[in-house]
Amino acid sequence: MSEPWERAIVLVDMNAFFASIEQLDHPELRGRPVGITNGQTGTCIITSSYEARAHGVRTGMRLKEARQLCPDILQIPARPERYARVSTDIMTALESVTPDLEVFSVDEAFLDVTHCQRLLGPPEVIARRVKDTVREASGLPCSVGMSGDKTTAKWAAKQHKPDGLTVIPPWEAAARLAPVPVTELCGIAGGIGGYLEQRGVYTCGDMAQLPVSELARRFGNLGRRIWLMAQGRDPTPVETRIAPPRSLGHGKVMPPGTRERAVILTYLEHMAFKVGTRLRRHDLLALRFFIGLRADYGWIGGTYRTAVATDDSRQLNALCRRMLNEHWSGEGVSQVQITALEPCPAAGQLELFDAGQAPGAADQARVRAAHGVMDAINRRYGEFTLAPARLLSRSDMPNVIAPAWKPGGHRQTV
Repeated sequence: MSEPWERAIVLVDMNAFFASIEQLDHPELRGRPVGITNGQTGTCIITSSYEARAHGVRTGMRLKEARQLCPDILQIPARPERYARVSTDIMTALESVTPDLEVFSVDEAFLDVTHCQRLLGPPEVIARRVKDTVREASGLPCSVGMSGDKTTAKWAAKQHKPDGLTVIPPWEAAARLAPVPVTELCGIAGGIGGYLEQRGVYTCGDMAQLPVSELARRFGNLGRRIWLMAQGRDPTPVETRIAPPRSLGHGKVMPPGTRERAVILTYLEHMAFKVGTRLRRHDLLALRFFIGLRADYGWIGGTYRTAVATDDSRQLNALCRRMLNEHWSGEGVSQVQITALEPCPAAGQLELFDAGQAPGAADQARVRAAHGVMDAINRRYGEFTLAPARLLSRSDMPNVIAPAWKPGGHRQTV
């Protein structure tokens, strides 16, 4: 047996995850071009099968454009609850390989198998075991990348899709990455890429010519990490604990150019209801909220504060009306967004007064009790079994599973 690697990181990347689940559950869809949309009335491709991708269909593309490229594409409404269950099954099964697991998103996970090598075998054997584990848990294929750091493992997983396996020994990582454009690495988008391009760094191999101190001055610790990432030496550990959220929000797309105040208020109240419910579900409160509408020229709105930290949808709805009065001038809008900023655990809130002496304590207790009953009923019988009357006319577009959804912790929601 060869010597164990000093670090051994695996990245699991599910292939066209949502579309693959639909093809698994509906055999008549296998081998056919499939485009997943948010409900039957959705107009944007959430993801597509590889058969559709072969025609140029891509995530984020309008359905109309997708049909021009691929006239035979089949529109399938998303089933986020089903996708969440499959994701949970996969992540739970991967814990049988190693407890050092980082759920990166709904369809990706890092595994640190450094300490499993003598038990499980050489790297390629472990990588194949990971693929088999995913297949047994879900019936789905996945692509696996393996190397000595997270960035190289993630890049490796993209090299042979679908159903691929790419193992890059740590001592080969720098040479394999050298001709790769830096913007192909996870975390280096257009802004950082442009900064690097101005300094003659186009490929990962170019990075060694740039002093690490220059990146550190501009980006701090992130700059040092970027410099090491390009050379196959990303020091970032696999994070096994899900960090508390820095924000928690919901948004929804409206018909383009919506100008009816009543319709906009309905969408805003819908999102306020969801944000409040989600805060209570995770025992969180927030003091500041971003409330916005998207117009052709950008976002309208801003950050608003409540008098005390809250999880009450009614207070959020009052802020929404205030935002409309202050910022909206009747222009057409196409999206709403409400985001709780820096939510904190409810148990950690310090009270200025004792509970029995706080102003409005009795009213607050009644509101909390009412919320508890409503949330319990909605969990059992459906999300909007009890809801404000205005939400009877809410959008029929179903929930969408967020890209950052994770089974466990604050992000377990759709």
